Amino acid sequence: MYIGIDVGGTNLKAGLVDEAGNIVRVERVPLDFQGPEKFAETLAELSKQVIQEKVRWVGVGLPGAVDGGDVLFTTNIPMENVPLEQLFRRHLDLPLLLGNDADCAAVGEFFRGAGQGTRDFAVITLGTGVGAGIIVDGKLRGGLASSEAGHMVIVRDGEPCNCGRRGCWERYASATGLIQQTKRAMEAHPESLLHEIAASGNGVEGRTAFQAAEAGDETALAVCRDYVNYLAGGLASLINILRPEAVAIGGGVAAAPERLLLEPLREAVAKESFSRHGGRITNILPAELGNDAGIIGAAMLGRVI
Repeated sequence: MYIGIDVGGTNLKAGLVDEAGNIVRVERVPLDFQGPEKFAETLAELSKQVIQEKVRWVGVGLPGAVDGGDVLFTTNIPMENVPLEQLFRRHLDLPLLLGNDADCAAVGEFFRGAGQGTRDFAVITLGTGVGAGIIVDGKLRGGLASSEAGHMVIVRDGEPCNCGRRGCWERYASATGLIQQTKRAMEAHPESLLHEIAASGNGVEGRTAFQAAEAGDETALAVCRDYVNYLAGGLASLINILRPEAVAIGGGVAAAPERLLLEPLREAVAKESFSRHGGRITNILPAELGNDAGIIGAAMLGRVI
């Protein structure tokens, strides 16, 4: 048995996971960060709540960079160069394995979702940024080798990115990028159904353009086409480098209707990837595990590192 903990923006979720990757028990608490020492203690106490029998290790997935049992930095809580495993074992004497959230999503999908049966596999998460988790020959490219595919440049001299470069993939293919593209289209087209849909919900969201496109709005359809082309540009480059058997698309944007997202994405990538000249053809699939991917992937980290 293993324990996986998913560190989200507002909650910590811990799950007891069996050898097959099934979640047996789940507990959660609000994320109330009061420093690294208290955070480590909370992780240990949460782990104790789900332990029912002998556990081999505790895995933790969090947004940021890790190296072994150390957190190099995180994006939603103030931790930098923290020996988290050392702090954790003061409260619970079990190995603590760390992975970033995209890597854990890839591991979860590899064992229990869209990546089952593959050896070379990747997950692309479309959220605030673009994350990439990569598995090569059954092993995770994690830790210091973890991918930052969202920061490959797809538009020369394009939009400025928080990383300091311009034109990064995540500036265009993330939910944040899609929202920005939708707002620009709304400014240029006050007659668009986008305005009505945004007003009836929580404002402009990643799904707004796809909702309006489903209703046949031409402005929204154009936004969705452009977005898919941006997504395809980076994805084709990633596939040309890795040549994986499959890539799963996850995150909030991935819930868009398949005919508006995955179907045109597959078509665009097929035109741009080297597989059109021969060799392995990469399947582009929807991620399957949803919010369970983080817990399952964190729990299974020790199986792929």
